[in-house]
Amino acid sequence: MKNFNTLFVIILTAASCQAQPQSEVPTAASSNSFNEYWYSGKAEIASYDLEQSRYGEVHQGHAVLIFVTEDFSKSKQVKLDNPQRSLKDKVGVLKLNFTKKFNTGIYPYSMMQSTFTPIDRSGYPNSLKTTMSSQEWCGHTFTQLNLKDDNYDVKTYSYFEQEGDKQLAVNKTLLEDEIWNLIRLNYKNLPVGSIEIIPGIFHSRLLHKPLQSATANASIEEEDGKITYLLDYKKDKRSLSITFDKSFPNKILSWKETTKGLGGKVLTTKATLKKTLHKDYWNKNNKKDTYLRDSLGLE
Repeated sequence: MKNFNTLFVIILTAASCQAQPQSEVPTAASSNSFNEYWYSGKAEIASYDLEQSRYGEVHQGHAVLIFVTEDFSKSKQVKLDNPQRSLKDKVGVLKLNFTKKFNTGIYPYSMMQSTFTPIDRSGYPNSLKTTMSSQEWCGHTFTQLNLKDDNYDVKTYSYFEQEGDKQLAVNKTLLEDEIWNLIRLNYKNLPVGSIEIIPGIFHSRLLHKPLQSATANASIEEEDGKITYLLDYKKDKRSLSITFDKSFPNKILSWKETTKGLGGKVLTTKATLKKTLHKDYWNKNNKKDTYLRDSLGLE
């Protein structure tokens, strides 16, 4: 049994994106269930039909949420290549890679954000890092937030003159972009009532808004085995609701965002779950594996 366990650890370490066993106690409803699902050497990949508001119209597209556990460097805030050699620097995180693709007229949008949230919420109550990139035919932009002491250090790069290349600090508080991970870790710990929160980077990017904290009212509704977490930004006249399964592993079923656009028009973006796979996608990179995209309903 001892030799088998050693071999198991070696195999896990060899995988480029693969989850590593952690010493922290998960904050999910059941640590046994959490370990079986999230430390199985696989990621959860979920595809969604997307209706994305842009330029005053709704555009059809698709979104993908990819959740996976990783060993993360506390000092460098990057994925550790050799976690067994960096035990003091290692922290287990749940990573979300969130992608959106949609067309606006002749030209396409491709957007992605990554958020790294520690599993040990008592020791690390804030996400350590989140990044976002957006590409379309006009140009591309990039934003990164790194947790440092009591602030998030923010760097933004944009082809727009007024935005340009900037660096700033935002007081440490809850990130809208980490809500998705918090649902998967333990939705019972989601904050309710009046809260301070940094709105999502996708939202800030598309509406060209500066990244800064805002006040929102957070609430939870439950119906027919589903739970909806609602954020209402009254001052900004914006809301975001995320609906997920009440039962573990609390899969994200849908979301809806309503906001005022640049011209004052009310815009609604929403997405609905199509397919879910639990796969070691980083090992599925050959032509023979393309059938898996069909399994997700992706072109």
